[in-house]
Amino acid sequence: MRTSLHGSVSRRVFVTAAAAAGLGATRALAQPAPLKIGVIFSYSGSGPTGLTFDPGINLWMSQHGDRIAGRKVELIRRDDTGIAPDTARRLAQELIVENNVEILAGVAFTPNAIAVAQVSTQAKKPFFLVNAATSNIMEKAPYMSRYSFTTAQLCTPLAKWAVANGITNAYSIVQDYGPGIDAGNAFTKQFADSGGKVTGATRFPVNTEDFTPFLQRAHDTKPQAVFVFVNASTGGAAFLKAFRDVGLARDGVKLIGTGDLVSENNLPADGDLALGVITAFHYSGTHPSALNRQMIAAVERLTHGSLTADFTTVQVYDVMHAIYEVVAAQHGQVDPDRTMELVKKLKFESARGPIAIDPATRDIVENVYIRRTEKRNGKLVNVEFDTIPMVKDPNEHYSS
Repeated sequence: MRTSLHGSVSRRVFVTAAAAAGLGATRALAQPAPLKIGVIFSYSGSGPTGLTFDPGINLWMSQHGDRIAGRKVELIRRDDTGIAPDTARRLAQELIVENNVEILAGVAFTPNAIAVAQVSTQAKKPFFLVNAATSNIMEKAPYMSRYSFTTAQLCTPLAKWAVANGITNAYSIVQDYGPGIDAGNAFTKQFADSGGKVTGATRFPVNTEDFTPFLQRAHDTKPQAVFVFVNASTGGAAFLKAFRDVGLARDGVKLIGTGDLVSENNLPADGDLALGVITAFHYSGTHPSALNRQMIAAVERLTHGSLTADFTTVQVYDVMHAIYEVVAAQHGQVDPDRTMELVKKLKFESARGPIAIDPATRDIVENVYIRRTEKRNGKLVNVEFDTIPMVKDPNEHYSS
């Protein structure tokens, strides 16, 4: 049977096209699905920290790429707007149900973290917590791990340091929500255990703007020091001004607290009122590491010098490190239970110093630095002058 040249060519073209189509389909089938990570943060409700969050993500991805074991990383960001647990819960549910995320990450405030953890637990989705500082919020949240700090973790060594350095009586003033309550309780207990005496204690609402009544009460007890917890998003500059105005600074009363009070991007607004403040924190912009210098340069470049790196930047950078490491160990897969077993073994060098995850609690273990706010080369900075190595939260003893 004779076959025309046209027919032969047509068949060859058809076969070639079919083969090409088959190869394209094979390649399409071989291409792994993107790894979707749902990111929830208070972009619009956490002051400067809302602007220093994404630079930490961007720096990690610029250094390590946008793929893990061949899977392209797709970040789906949502703004919970501030302390709004119902909003955070709804966003987490939407990210899982509608966007099919395999991992949740982010969150700034404790009430929101608790809400997202409930969703994470029900859906069995690993949740990498960037911030929130209340103890024991992970005991009933088996798929959550934390990369920030707890206030008890900071305040216990601070109380020991205070008594060891001649401060034997102090007044406690803290915000009336989870981290503040933990801070006040931890400081008071350890201060007393170390031989100090708390002359009085008070709590104030989170959104307080006038601290004068609280500080006047402190002044009336004639303390050597005032211990304070004010989170980095609310009230630091106003607190420092009131501290001066009621005469505490004039009378030589020391101001001690957690580093939130004088966070790096709040120092310009604090001005010289911050000079001499002693704080305990897990990070400082002056921490002498190459990675910290890279992080500071990246944030200042991205924000055209208006902001510098702060604790939020380093925490989200470390969250990205943790996610990349545990997903790579699973060759791109995210088995929830395997992920959490791998999380419990994490240990690496951060811009803040060495960190590890406590396998009993899934909480962070890290250095706590005692710092003094000073002016160097015309700029206010927090200078580390003492280090308490690899501190665990003293309140957490559960195992999961």
